[in-house]
Amino acid sequence: MERKRIYLSSPTMHGEEQAFVKEAFDTNWVAPLGPNVDAFEREMASYAGIGHAAALSAGSAALHLAVILSNVKQGDVVFASSLTFSASVNPVCYEKAVPVFIDSEPDTWNMDPDALERAFEKYPHPAAVIAVHLYGTPAKIDRIRAICDAHHVPLIEDAAESLGATFRGKMTGTFGDFGIYSFNGNKIITTSGGGMLVSEDEAAIKRARFLATQARDPARHYQHSCIGYNYRMSNVIAGIGRGQLLHLEEHKAKKQAIYRQYREAFRDIPEISMNPMNPEGEANNWLSCMTIDPACPVTPVGVMDALAEYNIETRPIWKPMHLQPVFSNCDFIQTKEGVSVSEDIFNRGLCLPSDIKNAPEDMELIISVVRRQFGR
Repeated sequence: MERKRIYLSSPTMHGEEQAFVKEAFDTNWVAPLGPNVDAFEREMASYAGIGHAAALSAGSAALHLAVILSNVKQGDVVFASSLTFSASVNPVCYEKAVPVFIDSEPDTWNMDPDALERAFEKYPHPAAVIAVHLYGTPAKIDRIRAICDAHHVPLIEDAAESLGATFRGKMTGTFGDFGIYSFNGNKIITTSGGGMLVSEDEAAIKRARFLATQARDPARHYQHSCIGYNYRMSNVIAGIGRGQLLHLEEHKAKKQAIYRQYREAFRDIPEISMNPMNPEGEANNWLSCMTIDPACPVTPVGVMDALAEYNIETRPIWKPMHLQPVFSNCDFIQTKEGVSVSEDIFNRGLCLPSDIKNAPEDMELIISVVRRQFGR
C-alpha cells in the first residue's frame, strides 16, 4: 500500500473562502476586478499597516511593476539578493537592466549589508535594490534601508515568503519604497496564484493599477500611450484571499510551532543547525530548513532521498542566482574570499516539510527518519 503523502507546504482551506467566492458567483462578479478585489486590497493594507495596495495576478507581477515604478531602465544596474528564487530577479531582466548579486550573511541568510555597501563602492549609481526576506525570516532591513537612503536609491522589498513576519514590530514588506507579497499555492496563505504590491505612495499604486490593466488611457475609445500588462487579480481569486487572510495569524502560529518542534528534536545532533532567526524580528517560519556540518558524512541529498522513500516531500535550498547558468555573466559581491555564504548554505541545506496540516504522527515520522540518518 502506498504511503500517505506528506507535503512540503500545501494549501490549507477553511470555510470563509467559499463564502466570498459564492458571493462573487451570485453577483456575477467573476471577471477581473470587483468588490472582493477592492476589499482584499484594503484588508491587506490594513493588516500590513501600510497605506495602499494593488492586488495582482502574481507576486512576480508585483515585482515587475515595482521595478518599473522604481524607474529602472535598460542598462541600469540593480542590486539583488543572490540566495533567492529566480522570480525575485527576472523582472530586472524584463526591463533589460543588469542584476548584480549580493551575498548573504550567516545571521539570517538574507542580503549582507556589508556586501551591499561594497557593491555601492563598485557601482555607485544603481537604479534599485531588491532585498528578500528568505523563508520568512526578516533581513537586517534597517541597515539595508539606511544604506539605500544614504545613496538615494529605491528599495524593493521582496516579502513573498515573509507575509506576517515582523522586524522590530513592523511588518516585512513595509520598509521599502515598494513591498510585494505572494499568494502562490505553497505560501502561508494562498489564492492559488496571486500577489500584492504595497506602498505608502498612493500615486505609485494608482499607476500600478493603470499599468496592470493594459495601460488603457481614460478615453472613450481604446487608446494606449504606454505599454501595459494584464496583471490584475480576478474577483473570484480575491475572494479566496479574503477568506485566507482571516486565518493568517493561525497559519503563522502553526508554522512557528513546526520550526520549534524540529529545533528541539535535533538539539542533541550537533551536525544539524536549523535556519537562523533574526533576534530583532519575528519570522513567519514559512519553511523550516536545516543545514548539515560539512565534516559530517550525511548529505542533504541523502536526507532528502531517505525522506522520499516514505513519500515525504522536501526541497533543496534555493540555488543562488550567481550560480545559475542564465546569470553566469552577472557580477557577484561578497565580503570574503572563497566559497560564498549563500553557496555554502545551498551546499549544506534542505527545506523540511512545513505543512500546517501535518498530524503529530507525520512530524514524528519525519523527525525519526532524519534522526536515523545521523545514527540516532
